[in-house]
Amino acid sequence: MSPALDTLMNPALAAHLRRLNRGMVAFDLALGSGALLAPAGTLRVLGHAPPSTDARHLFQRCGPIWLTFAAAHAAAAVRDRPEDWWALAWLRGTEVATDVVWARSPAVSRPGAKLGLRLAGAFNLAAAAGFGVLARWRGRGVS
Repeated sequence: MSPALDTLMNPALAAHLRRLNRGMVAFDLALGSGALLAPAGTLRVLGHAPPSTDARHLFQRCGPIWLTFAAAHAAAAVRDRPEDWWALAWLRGTEVATDVVWARSPAVSRPGAKLGLRLAGAFNLAAAAGFGVLARWRGRGVS
């Protein structure tokens, strides 16, 4: 990471990233639980048309993935170690394109849902960069 990017980090931004991380624990816990326990309803909330049986099961299989994300965010919140923030940077990086691809589905039909999914990709890119900078900052023993 460039030294110029490191200069962006300050205590206020670090605190914001930590708050964001705690929010992601709740978000991924809700998304993962909803996908597992009520896939059709969760898809409806996300702007998806009533799913076919295979679409419902495909979405449901993502529940454990999002619960793993929640656990990773919780670990970083509790331990606050550079390797946890690096792991979250990587994890969020894996999600940059997934919702953007999903937004192309004709089944995503609620007004604003496609835009929301595209913005989720931008959010994941920003979160990945922020967590990466936080990892470097924490790695230098600065809190």
